[in-house]
Amino acid sequence: MDLLDWKDKLGAAFDLPVNSTDDAPEAAQQDKGDALAQQGKNMIDIVLEKKGRGGKKATILCNLNIDDDQLKELAGDLKRHCGVGGSARGGEILIQGDARDKVLSFLKSKGFKARII
Repeated sequence: MDLLDWKDKLGAAFDLPVNSTDDAPEAAQQDKGDALAQQGKNMIDIVLEKKGRGGKKATILCNLNIDDDQLKELAGDLKRHCGVGGSARGGEILIQGDARDKVLSFLKSKGFKARII
């Protein structure tokens, strides 16, 4: 029995042609895993946070769509480049202190799109 997904049903309801490609979720998974594949594709946001840290500053990198191993490797490279500590969890990288300019120049040299917010 052939099951219809919601896109097929929606296309049938409005008499629209539906391009049902099952490759799209796999392509998203492939792009998420490889940091080199992400270079130049999405914008990485660099944010300075002070709240909840006892007055200390931290540079946060958001919108990283890479897996945990690549995230930890990139975080290690950034920490060495900036000469500070930090961590990588939950799709974000935390760098201790205000290192926005150093992080931006490092990411651009590696081919990532990044901006300071």
